[in-house]
Amino acid sequence: MVTIEEQVKNMNGYNLHVIPNKKFKTVHIVVKFKAPLNRETITKRALLPYVLQQGSKKYPSRKELQIALDDLYGSVLSMDSGKKGDNHIISFRLEVANDKFIPNETNLVEDSFRLLNEVIFQPNVQGDAFVESVFNREVGTLRQKIKSIIDDKMQYANMRLLDEMLDGDPYQLHVHGYEEDLDSLNATDLYRYYTTMLKEDQVDIYILGDLDQEKMEAIVTANMERTSSGATTGTNDEESPSRNHHAPKEVIDKQNVQQAKLHIGYRTNCTYRDKEYPALQVFNGILGGFPSSKLFINVREKNSLAYYASSRLESHKGLLLVFSGIAPGDYEKARAIIEEQMKAMKNGDISENELAESKELIVNQLLETLDHPQGIIEMLYQQVIANADISPHQLIDKIKAVQLDDVKAIGEKITEDTVYLLTSEGGTSNE
Repeated sequence: MVTIEEQVKNMNGYNLHVIPNKKFKTVHIVVKFKAPLNRETITKRALLPYVLQQGSKKYPSRKELQIALDDLYGSVLSMDSGKKGDNHIISFRLEVANDKFIPNETNLVEDSFRLLNEVIFQPNVQGDAFVESVFNREVGTLRQKIKSIIDDKMQYANMRLLDEMLDGDPYQLHVHGYEEDLDSLNATDLYRYYTTMLKEDQVDIYILGDLDQEKMEAIVTANMERTSSGATTGTNDEESPSRNHHAPKEVIDKQNVQQAKLHIGYRTNCTYRDKEYPALQVFNGILGGFPSSKLFINVREKNSLAYYASSRLESHKGLLLVFSGIAPGDYEKARAIIEEQMKAMKNGDISENELAESKELIVNQLLETLDHPQGIIEMLYQQVIANADISPHQLIDKIKAVQLDDVKAIGEKITEDTVYLLTSEGGTSNE
């Protein structure tokens, strides 16, 4: 197993992460802007990637920007936003050919970084506002994205579960923002917020490839335009997981659906940086992380009660979420069997084979992630979010070392918080 080396240096206003790797023939550059989740800014931050990728000052249209990328040996640029823990992250990603492998090319990586820098820091603006036509078009794009969530019933049910489970918690905020905010937002407001983001966000720059650290430091220093000191330590570090102070609550929504969605949220009282986290990952793997899990076998296979049944972790919030798609009339029976699986986990009713298989599947999953440049960067960024120093290979070693007693112990800390059901009219027997 090849160890991932990460060289981190605090520069003027940002953290530079250089990851030498001879396996890949391309260089991957990722710039991440991190700020606390906030209701006042979430929609603006969700909209910014849509607007910024439409062009820069030098390349003021999407077509001109794409031509510039094509001229750099087909460099690929993408950007998006998301939430991790109580933070909102805007990511800019650029994949470029390594000039080390191209005859008579010496400045390709630097030219590409310069282009990425321009896209981030020199957007296409008119005065103190983004271009009105671009702004209006991308508002429409984001509005459609927000509206489409209700059509994806699994995604909608998960959003509603978190709405009910995390009332008042920053993580409750919808990652794509809110349609009502778009109605009152204008191109000047968005540009004003963008300039604030440039000054105040924590910025982490990742550069991965077969490259020299000193050379990359020189390229970044020469081309990175950020003059603000910014935030170079966590602006909203992962907090201790909150505990629910109420009995488990049940929420039932009714829509015109054929397949009901039964989603259950649990508090694990454990997050990524806690020493019990590897045991929590194994717990989730045995419960519902894989096709061989208890949920899949007992809810779907043995009792034919679910079209799907699985679970996943929100690692930086200490949440375990169970998902199932069921016939509306099977709510009580499916819920009972799901809760039986959780009880079995807590009681340590786990075979040695289940334990070994789950650990092996998790390790293979992590190793597969480390086979991809973006996967490596995302795993390393977990440390920034958690404000913890746990390398990917340390995590893998800790997964391998998990014992049955560790899984049972973490199970004792897990509490059921909210049961959410999206069902059809007349689809439940308890109303």
